[in-house]
Amino acid sequence: MNKHSFKLVGVALVAASLAFAGCGSRADTGSSSGGTTGKVATIGVISPLSGDLSALGLGIRNSVDLAIRQANESNAIPGWTLKLSAQDDQATPDVGKNAATKLSSDDTVVGVVGTLNSSVAQTVIPVLASATIVQVSPANTNPTLTQGEDLANPKRPYANYFRTCTTDSVQGPFAAQYLLESGIKNVATIHDKKAYGQGLVEAFTTAFKAGGGTITDAETINPEDKDFSAVVSKVKTTSPEAVYYGGEYPQAGPLSKQMKGAGLNVPLMGGDGIYDPNFIKLGGTDGDLATSVGAPVDSLDSAKAFVSAYSAAGFSEPYAAYGAYAYDAANAIINALKVSLKDATDAKSARQATIDAMASVSFDGATGKVAFDEFGDSTSRVLTVYKVTGGEWKPEKTGELK
Repeated sequence: MNKHSFKLVGVALVAASLAFAGCGSRADTGSSSGGTTGKVATIGVISPLSGDLSALGLGIRNSVDLAIRQANESNAIPGWTLKLSAQDDQATPDVGKNAATKLSSDDTVVGVVGTLNSSVAQTVIPVLASATIVQVSPANTNPTLTQGEDLANPKRPYANYFRTCTTDSVQGPFAAQYLLESGIKNVATIHDKKAYGQGLVEAFTTAFKAGGGTITDAETINPEDKDFSAVVSKVKTTSPEAVYYGGEYPQAGPLSKQMKGAGLNVPLMGGDGIYDPNFIKLGGTDGDLATSVGAPVDSLDSAKAFVSAYSAAGFSEPYAAYGAYAYDAANAIINALKVSLKDATDAKSARQATIDAMASVSFDGATGKVAFDEFGDSTSRVLTVYKVTGGEWKPEKTGELK
């Protein structure tokens, strides 16, 4: 990988907190205003609605629900009512595959928002592709999902798959550049062996070495591990200035806590999979770092209407790290449906036309400009580094990798 230049984008960073009350939406429910009228088209959601990662999955579901409600209220697609069918993948590939099979068997399903996990996407995408159903992920960051296993010679595996977030081929180097520019030259890496974690660490490692950094140790854990003492002991002997972790917050929080407890008092840095308040609740401490896609939602003028509408909708759960991206993913599908459903007699017959229309979708979304390149990847390359400060995530730098 060639050394990347790092361009900081001036973004006004505003810290804000929102309280959410009321009743959240239910899974497998219709979202409409004034009852169902005319023909019905369903947008599915596949995300973890239970388990350790449900905080992220529920934010995705609710944000899609909001987009569907708004589309029905505005009669965005005359003669059609949109409905939501939310399926719990439990952050598990086999469960996700079953969810995709269930949605595929519903003739009214014309699009799916999801998944959260790249490892789950690997089983879901082929099922939806065989049913000619468009899929837009707000959170999958593994680059092989859109460019194939040989990233040096990218080839798109599935024409039905798109995403509104940037990829680890950008996120890993972004983190590497930040640490190098902060004067940190020696880093140990740990990942959880899952597609997301492993891919993120590989991208980080390549860029960090290319920038003159040294990887002092490279270790792995299992996703179900609770005791990280053995790997912490190995890493500690190499005297790293930071630990870069590929994985998600259920393991990252305790790992950070156990690092400090063992005297390894250096920052743990990870990707968007650890950027959640639960990381801190589980043991993340001041000085720990994370990158996440885009600019802070609360800092974007483009997201103000989304934040306000989400709060007014009365969901029980916050929109979390991927809510705005899920909202944009749903609206990308809705924009494609405006074309594909215009003259369709039923939803199933419009599936291929929806995929075709998605390639040309372009609009100003909550997260900024929403559009896709020839691989189905988001054209946006903006990310933000966050630091735990005073027991909360605070934005440090927002930038764009060129």
